[in-house]
Amino acid sequence: MNVNLGPVLDQFVADLLKTGHYQSQSEVLREGLRLLKEKEELKQLRLAELLKEIAKGSAEADRGVFVDGQEAFAAIRKRSAERKRSKG
Repeated sequence: MNVNLGPVLDQFVADLLKTGHYQSQSEVLREGLRLLKEKEELKQLRLAELLKEIAKGSAEADRGVFVDGQEAFAAIRKRSAERKRSKG
């Protein structure tokens, strides 16, 4: 495979090689692709969880089970803040 990264990414790869943490351009690209794959898998897991929660909420609404809007948004804000703290 022959890949043209462009000047900015070429320089980034060169800089990483200079650190000595990577032995080759291929090693740098494999690490980058591994991280991208991990990110995409996490995104898919989050999407699946969201769809599951939407289905759960829809089923509850169909049964006439609702929650107070202010309580629901407070819970959403709390979960969002927890996620932000865990990301550091």
